[in-house]
Amino acid sequence: MDGFGTMREKLDIKILILFILRRLPDTIDGEGLANLALADGTVGYFEYAECLGELVDTGHVDKLIGGYRITEKGDRNGEIVESSLPYTIRSRLEKRLAPLAASMRRSSLIRASHERRDDGCRVELSMADGFGTVIEMRLLCGSEDQAQRIEENFRQGAEDYYNRIMEMLSQ
Repeated sequence: MDGFGTMREKLDIKILILFILRRLPDTIDGEGLANLALADGTVGYFEYAECLGELVDTGHVDKLIGGYRITEKGDRNGEIVESSLPYTIRSRLEKRLAPLAASMRRSSLIRASHERRDDGCRVELSMADGFGTVIEMRLLCGSEDQAQRIEENFRQGAEDYYNRIMEMLSQ
């Protein structure tokens, strides 16, 4: 890395990408990953894209339908070398990544889906706490629009619904 705060070495850019992906508990879309990697202006887009492609080719990163996810190999190698990133870059990235990682962890614990049936739509909702499922419901509703509203409301406030149901049932 040169003294002007830009990252030109491919290895540094690859370490940056692995650093980001190691802190995310789920797949991130290509645009989101690019925004995180390019946010400080320390990396150029074309260098970033080339390095990401090479990480995919070497098996450090998986390219999936929904985006990118670090592999076990990438996680292991990234852990070893990430301390070589400048502290200022690491700390800024960690601050940016924390809310996204928390949101991803929460989303991975909440499930909401529906299927159309002859008598309406069956909505299936569940929430886990990281150890197991804490609530699971199946509801029959009248239309697909209603099913989608129920799913969205549950995703946004699953914890509140759980607490309200527990309170009602415990009284």
